[in-house]
Amino acid sequence: MKHRLNIIVGSTRPGRVGPVFAEWLDVYAREHGKFEPVVTDIATFDLPVLDEPHHPRLQKYEKDHTRAWAKTINEADAFVFVTPEYNYFAPPAIVNAVDYLAKEWNYKPAGLFSYGGLSGGLRAAQSLKPLLTTVKIMPIPEGVALPMFSSHIDENGEFRPNELVTSSAAAMLDELHRWSEALKPMRAG
Repeated sequence: MKHRLNIIVGSTRPGRVGPVFAEWLDVYAREHGKFEPVVTDIATFDLPVLDEPHHPRLQKYEKDHTRAWAKTINEADAFVFVTPEYNYFAPPAIVNAVDYLAKEWNYKPAGLFSYGGLSGGLRAAQSLKPLLTTVKIMPIPEGVALPMFSSHIDENGEFRPNELVTSSAAAMLDELHRWSEALKPMRAG
């Protein structure tokens, strides 16, 4: 059975391009063959700033949006966070979405597909890693960093990756699969 890979679109703002990269990665991951990918767009869950009265570790969710988010994250075996860089940091939507839950994230690996200007979103990727480890996600070193992202989007709004992007994505997916297999006994326990 293939592992489920949630490709999490981390930006919720109007005009965002994260869904373009997530859709490309969805197709690429299907062709890669080791995962059953699911594009998971934070924006579709309408998560306000954390509004649950109980600590997430208790899993006493009172809001429908939290229950839906928890179910989606709980079903995953691995993640790829598709993240832009805002002010040298990850978008607040990702931070908020991670903070909503605790146990649902545990013992699952994550890759990062970052995009931005000259830095390729690497500062956002690095800023996410301490947060992810706090909820027992294993962020792997392999990832995709896309500098000058707009130059990779054609006039039809399609993502046109170069060889560096595709080889980085393949390495990330291979390593995510290894970690997902290795952590599987911990997720079952």
